[in-house]
Amino acid sequence: MGIRVNSNVDPVTNRGRPRWFWRAAVVCIAAVALVPYSSRVERSLETAAHIKGSEAESVSQELTEQFQSPLAHRVVLVIRGLPASDSDEGRQVLTRIVEEVRKEPGVSGVVSFLNWTDPIFLGKGGGTFIIIGLGRAKPSVESLIPKLRERVDVLRNEIHARYPSVKLEITGETPLNFDLRKTSSDEVRKAERLVLPLTLLLLLVAFRSVVAAVLPLGVGLLAISMTLGTSALLAERWHLSILVQNLATMLGLGLGIDYALLMVSQFRENLATGCDVSNSADIAGRRAGHTLLVSASTVAIGFAALLTVPVSDIRSIGVAGLLVTGASVSLATLVLPTVLVMLGKHIDAGRFVLPGRIKRELSKPPPDRWRRWGFKVTANSWTALLLAGVPLLLLGSQAARLEPGLPRGDWLPPQAESVRALHSLEDMDRAGIVQSLQVILELPGGTTARTAAGWDAIGRVSAALASDRRAGRVISLSTLAGKGSSPAFVSFMNEETRRSFLRSDGRATLLELLPAPWITPTEQIQWVREIRRMDMAGLGAMTGATVRVGGIPALNADYNFVVGDRLPSVIAFVVGGTLLALLIAFRSIFAAVKAILLNLLSVAAAFGALVLVFQDGHGSGLVGISGGTGSVFPIVPILAFAIVFGLSMDYEIFLVARVLEARRSGLSEKEAIVEGLARTGSLITSAAAIMVVVFAAFTLGGFLAIKMLGFTLAVAVLFDATLVRMVIGPALLYLAGDWNWWPWGLAGANASLADR
Repeated sequence: MGIRVNSNVDPVTNRGRPRWFWRAAVVCIAAVALVPYSSRVERSLETAAHIKGSEAESVSQELTEQFQSPLAHRVVLVIRGLPASDSDEGRQVLTRIVEEVRKEPGVSGVVSFLNWTDPIFLGKGGGTFIIIGLGRAKPSVESLIPKLRERVDVLRNEIHARYPSVKLEITGETPLNFDLRKTSSDEVRKAERLVLPLTLLLLLVAFRSVVAAVLPLGVGLLAISMTLGTSALLAERWHLSILVQNLATMLGLGLGIDYALLMVSQFRENLATGCDVSNSADIAGRRAGHTLLVSASTVAIGFAALLTVPVSDIRSIGVAGLLVTGASVSLATLVLPTVLVMLGKHIDAGRFVLPGRIKRELSKPPPDRWRRWGFKVTANSWTALLLAGVPLLLLGSQAARLEPGLPRGDWLPPQAESVRALHSLEDMDRAGIVQSLQVILELPGGTTARTAAGWDAIGRVSAALASDRRAGRVISLSTLAGKGSSPAFVSFMNEETRRSFLRSDGRATLLELLPAPWITPTEQIQWVREIRRMDMAGLGAMTGATVRVGGIPALNADYNFVVGDRLPSVIAFVVGGTLLALLIAFRSIFAAVKAILLNLLSVAAAFGALVLVFQDGHGSGLVGISGGTGSVFPIVPILAFAIVFGLSMDYEIFLVARVLEARRSGLSEKEAIVEGLARTGSLITSAAAIMVVVFAAFTLGGFLAIKMLGFTLAVAVLFDATLVRMVIGPALLYLAGDWNWWPWGLAGANASLADR
């Protein structure tokens, strides 16, 4: 396995062009073709979540396609600083705003106090709002937001001269998604500016050579560009989330540098033992290449598991993870060995030591400090297990308290216009217009809203929903018509309103349920679940009548349910798949099971830290939040588990591969463990330090979900590379002795992982 560099082929002219040359050429051509597309990825990715087969998504499609509602996709223009809408002066200004908004291409309808004199438009403090419907647009309705904002800006400047305190701001699900996209992109660039210099510094410290340090960084950056370029192409056909941009950067730097670090280290080590350049690259390609392929397979299993979850956000990260893993391992095992052959001993150019010391530097044995550490761990194995294992177990026990759900408090980016406008609506006690529950009441066959029975059913359901203390307002055909009205009211409705509330066949009608201002997102989700379980016949609506619930709260409810429902199967997929891969690689049941258990310990400890810091708020100020969030986004545990499980396995594979190699040379178990630590200790800690820096950088942004994920990954890698792999792992290896290679024995394990 791995790349084999033919020493009989000239590394410069490539006469004969061996197979490895063609493999490297294919990867290089792919990189050149994909990198230009990476600049397009930001406008190709989506911020809205899509849940395949969910009730919330079906309601949205029904309102668009069957109702043909002009307000199925809508935004809210929040207006403050103008005269009251029910005054003559206020009406004049509002008329001017509505007329101008209607001129914008893509606007399918406008509702305001002018055509619906309802107190709901008269917010607390004198503000008002306009509901603007958005029609179909390519590539999505989000593309209409910048143009609509430009028109509103012109209006604001026009009105400002007469009303200096005027504020016109757009909010709603689509503008919020649009602003989250921009915030995400800005934070990725900010994280890159912070991470790249720190990463280069850590690589310089690890290699003490400018050339050797730049190579892994180049692999990481190229892996990111290839992933983003491929994602931009795939996004033309499939829903891919904006989270791809964050995860590609996060994982591309982590994995790309991690893999390249091992290859470069192996190559330099071979040079130090006296091998020529071609043989050094050949050995590195076989040894490090095989280890990286095994490692990449375990990482890929975690991302493949995410593809089984029917949520666009999570599937997108699965796609991004597979792409970045494939790009990283291809560059590290196919292209990098070729570059190393071309560089030769120039790999050490730009060293930080005097020229006279370079030879002595290269001829030094592995760091003595890791040998001393290995002897200490093996000599005090039980003590090491207790000192490192007990704190991790205690921390891991806190993971049982992890509460998936929408965090309390204001976690949206405050600088975004849509967020400011949403806060304005909250001040006006009108935020429910954005967070409404869209309830579709389906009447039984033969009954329509124009019949007395159908009209009565709509009134009963509307009254039942309005009687709930959580209801701020119910807007339906019956509430629009008022008390004592009859089905004849439908004939007098204007077409825009009728299409908004009544399906063309008359059998289904929309009831817009605005939650009271004090209801939390979590309570809204619970309310959605209760409405879906309502007994229509028990309400006196009609036997056979059904309800379906959509809107933002319903989407959140569906999201939470799907993620929670699929989490056990994802865990089983990852654990089972990784166990199978390790059995094939290690040819040892004991080694594979031990690796799985250690990974579970790392993940549990990281989740425990997540609970303590974010959910409970202990030390939350260090990550830029004030107080505990009370719960954790449902997407964080499932993503963190899938990602951490694969990443944590890297260091286990690096260490065990070296221990196997030492055992193969005839060393005892203790001597092999000490040798393995001596050979991999610096590599593992350097790689882990880089990953921790990369992941920790994403905790500095304003995206709470990404902040939680970055924190969990950083803590998991920190624990795994220090306490787990440098203390617990070696101690268990020593205590197990020959059981490490059960049942096939050392020869069987060597035949697989240590094959050279």
